[in-house]
Amino acid sequence: MKVSEIMTQAAVSDRADDTLAEAARRMWEQQTGSLLVMDGEELLGIVTERDVLRAVATGVPLEETRVSDVMTKDVVTIHPTASLREAAAAMTERWIRHLPVVERGRVVGILSQRDLAGVLAGALNEPEALEQLVDASELARERRLRRIEHGHWD
Repeated sequence: MKVSEIMTQAAVSDRADDTLAEAARRMWEQQTGSLLVMDGEELLGIVTERDVLRAVATGVPLEETRVSDVMTKDVVTIHPTASLREAAAAMTERWIRHLPVVERGRVVGILSQRDLAGVLAGALNEPEALEQLVDASELARERRLRRIEHGHWD
């Protein structure tokens, strides 16, 4: 199965000069965990619910802080023809929940953990697929525990 088959085609976006409070409100209103930060059709970065949570936890003033100050600028992306396995591996290795889908330099959608969970739900009816998922889950759990033990929260 390819990324293009399950990605969300309408990527919710934000401007780099918006405040973090505005971004948080937009995420809440749109019920999304991330916003792509765009300048026209150019992807400048991504701001996520974790960025907002980190700002709150560290006392950053949300009404005064610009999205550009907290967004991830070196955005990991994926091509729409990539397999879901490739996408899931990229997300797991880099500890990210939202993966912009880019084709010929243009954002065409976004893939989230929620999208992958929908596919997972369907795969649970197949015994062989379930075995592979359990193995992958154990590996992901081990990586998560190592990150927690070493204090890596991003």
